[in-house]
Amino acid sequence: MGLLKAGQVIELKVARKIETGYVLTDGTEEVLLHTNEAKEGVEAEDKLEVFLYHDKKGVLIATTAIPSVREDVFDWAEVTEVVRNLGVFVDIGTTKHTLVSKDDLPLYQSVWPEVGDQLYVVLTTDKKGRLLANPVTEADFGDNWDKAPEELLSKPINGRVFRTDREGAVIITEEGYRGFIHHSERKEEPRLGEWVEGRVIKVKEDGTLNISLLPKKKEARISDAQMILEFIENKGGFIPYSDKSDPEDIKSTFYISKAAFKRALGKLMKEKKVVQKDGKTYLYDKID
Repeated sequence: MGLLKAGQVIELKVARKIETGYVLTDGTEEVLLHTNEAKEGVEAEDKLEVFLYHDKKGVLIATTAIPSVREDVFDWAEVTEVVRNLGVFVDIGTTKHTLVSKDDLPLYQSVWPEVGDQLYVVLTTDKKGRLLANPVTEADFGDNWDKAPEELLSKPINGRVFRTDREGAVIITEEGYRGFIHHSERKEEPRLGEWVEGRVIKVKEDGTLNISLLPKKKEARISDAQMILEFIENKGGFIPYSDKSDPEDIKSTFYISKAAFKRALGKLMKEKKVVQKDGKTYLYDKID
């Protein structure tokens, strides 16, 4: 195997111009730089800094567009395609987009990233020398977090998910802080790479944050009440649930706790929009 490999940023000399572009060399091996991958004004004998990767045919080629993500540099890359039995492809700035293997994505595909989400990745190669992008882990990140100031408490905050599981999700905030979202502080598990908006509920001594994606109780009561009212309207005027229903049934249907469900129902009943009867909830004008 030669010394030139995918993922390298290397200086090579222009050996000659050909019809499709330029042949570059390190003195031993040669690699093609297509015309559409080259900057203007390239001449024979020029020395160029290039990035090496495989094209769609699996041929090693060069580009003068150096990606911001490398084998030793982390950066965000946008998801451009999702292939369920393979993984997702991300745009690192090269003509051919780079695979994030399904083996490096969450077990449950419901929380895989979607097109337009962004993953925090680093480049690597597989056993065959093919370029891959790997999501950065917390172990990779180490202690390289900015410390959040205490005045962020109760303030709105945004960020992107870079780890998610049943226990909770970790985000990198817009400011570069680490934020943890416990599973009890969200209605549903966010996707890896998803942009989320929440609020700070605790600034910890180490400068990391605890974040909630749930609105405050008063705000939640209003939004939950509206959601439940629309749900009842869409179900023909009644639902087989009341404030006596099983908490798990409520959670699986409305993605809110039983306590939140009862608060919202209380608001709707006070406003004479719904009424409960025989374990069901009806629109006020639909009850016999």
